[in-house]
Amino acid sequence: MNLEELQYPIGRFQQPETYTPQLIKGWIKEIAALPSWVDALVQNLDAGHLEIPYREGGWNTTQVVHHLADSHMNAFTRTKLALTEDNPTIKPYDEAAWAELYDGKILPLNYSVTLLHALHYRWTMLLERLTEEQLERTFFHPEQQRSMPIKEQIAVYAWHGRHHTEQILSLRRRLGWVM
Repeated sequence: MNLEELQYPIGRFQQPETYTPQLIKGWIKEIAALPSWVDALVQNLDAGHLEIPYREGGWNTTQVVHHLADSHMNAFTRTKLALTEDNPTIKPYDEAAWAELYDGKILPLNYSVTLLHALHYRWTMLLERLTEEQLERTFFHPEQQRSMPIKEQIAVYAWHGRHHTEQILSLRRRLGWVM
């Protein structure tokens, strides 16, 4: 497997050509399911397993799970900002630096798994009730230099959850820790 396949086992995010209500509902279901996927993926892994990076130079499983919590907290906040302000400029953050902080490297991952369950429940309850008009509301992403509608963010974060869970799953497969 080459570096690109290890880093992006499901491929890079591809912008959908259309955003149908059925696609959006499916992505919201994936966002809702993420905490349970993470539960299953980390079950029966010991401390040594959790410290193995999913690829050379990549994060270990603990860092990936903490990153999911960090990233999705930011996404939830961005959703609420877009719903309550007119195209607010969001604050990007240095994901790699966050992953190197104490809580991202050392703190047991069960704290972030618990956080993901609560966060995704709230986020899903909000997303499931958005109107077509609300799905079009935007926030401005200064790193991308463009406005992003909530419906696109939903697609991105459904992909993001699959992207990182597949990294953990591919590590489990390579090391013979099949589920």
